[in-house]
Amino acid sequence: MRFHLLPGQRYDTIGVAALIDGIDFDTILADKAFDANWIIEEMNERGARIVISQRPKRKHPITIDKQVYKWRHLIENFFCKLKEFKAIAMRSDKTDRNFSAMIYACAAVINSR
Repeated sequence: MRFHLLPGQRYDTIGVAALIDGIDFDTILADKAFDANWIIEEMNERGARIVISQRPKRKHPITIDKQVYKWRHLIENFFCKLKEFKAIAMRSDKTDRNFSAMIYACAAVINSR
């Protein structure tokens, strides 16, 4: 698992470049928050398949694999399970380092279930 913490008032797309830097992958699976032209262009340059739910007002919609997109619920379920831990849901850790450590610890607990 790899993640990049962002301030709560920032768009999710701000952290994408740091998150995908140096990683090879075949497909990007994301929701509408990641429907940005620069992300789609980057994925096309990498040759990665794009499975991103698109905003309704996109001028040139991209066809996506609906069967692959159905797997996105696993990611959403993981975030729901993370939020079951009070320290994650309440953001009780004051520093990013401690909050990151708590996410790793909770992810390990979830994975061991």
